Amino acid sequence: MADTLQFDLVSPERMLASMPAREVQIPGSEGDMTAMPDHMPVITTLRPGILRATGADGTQEFVVSGGFAEVTATSASVLAENAVPRSEVTPDFLEKLRKEAEEAHAQAAPEVQDHTAKALADLAHLADQMV
Repeated sequence: MADTLQFDLVSPERMLASMPAREVQIPGSEGDMTAMPDHMPVITTLRPGILRATGADGTQEFVVSGGFAEVTATSASVLAENAVPRSEVTPDFLEKLRKEAEEAHAQAAPEVQDHTAKALADLAHLADQMV
């Protein structure tokens, strides 16, 4: 068994991380999951939350608003809609995410309103975690 897997985190604006990691904690839309070396292959959507990658230099934390994660036995690749290092999160950033989620919920078709309401609740929980 390998000790690490390759972790990559990309947002539309930039690559935020590319490193060997012992574990990656992912805020999946169906629940949190931890990817480790030799993990079973899986693709999941993300919910708003904190993604943590632990490697030789400690743990790095990132705030993600959504996206996708692909995990294999040797890698965890995350394509985030919005992502920033936790240290760069500002109240303005969280407010922007909240407004975008509220607009998406207001314009959502009835069959996806449960999903958009959950995204709003996840953002509220994320804001509470950031305090």
